Amino acid sequence: MWLRRALARRESFSIPVISVGNLVVGGSGKTPFVIEIASHYEDVFIVSRGYGRRSRGLLEVSRRGEIAVSVEESGDEAMLMAKRLPGASVIVSEDRKEGIRLARELEAKLIILDDGFNRVNIEKFEILLEPETIRNYLPFPAGGFREFAFTKSKADVVVKEGKDFKRIVTCSNLKERMVLATAIANPSRLYRYLPEGIVAKYILGDHEYFEEEKLYAVLKEARAESLLVTQKDAVKMLDFRLPLTIMNLRLDIDEEVYEKIDAYIARGVY
Repeated sequence: MWLRRALARRESFSIPVISVGNLVVGGSGKTPFVIEIASHYEDVFIVSRGYGRRSRGLLEVSRRGEIAVSVEESGDEAMLMAKRLPGASVIVSEDRKEGIRLARELEAKLIILDDGFNRVNIEKFEILLEPETIRNYLPFPAGGFREFAFTKSKADVVVKEGKDFKRIVTCSNLKERMVLATAIANPSRLYRYLPEGIVAKYILGDHEYFEEEKLYAVLKEARAESLLVTQKDAVKMLDFRLPLTIMNLRLDIDEEVYEKIDAYIARGVY
């Protein structure tokens, strides 16, 4: 990655491109951050890799709220963004440049790259998310960093959880006995937000898909009334005939972050 950064030639697309990324391995709130900032602007196109999807290549997930594919084709994060942002559009592509070109053809006014910090060959405005606590600053596999820690200096804005943005979690359809069922990175980060009534946990790997029969068996064995799931998990259970309690997450982002984004867009130099 260091060599790639040193040798890369950044391509400009003559349109504002905002990257939301991180340096640490695993979940750091990129998807809810993208959703939150995308909701503040018009004609936004989100370009994501589509992690965990059972498809390949360039794919339109939604166009201005009209969803065109299944969650298996899009991946859970892309589908969550498509459902949460009825005024925006979502594209998935391993080649982010292809996704940007398609968004530009479809008359996007603003493009947001989901998990784009390591897309070093694209000219963009870099927002880097930083977790509340960092155990060590060594790169993987010795530590939890994707790159050398000093590459943080490449970001235009570094936003730290707990200081520059905060998570706000509410739960809908709470029950007395619930099973936590989730397939997200670092599921332990949910534990501080768990309501009372969790009698069992069913944890899968990040982006894995659930089987309805297995979840039903878990519910029955735990004598639970519902599954407690994140919004990201819930989009993979839309057709399940199982009772769900959903943890609704939104981010409260410091106004200064939006001011910096607005200043970048207003400059008109992309």
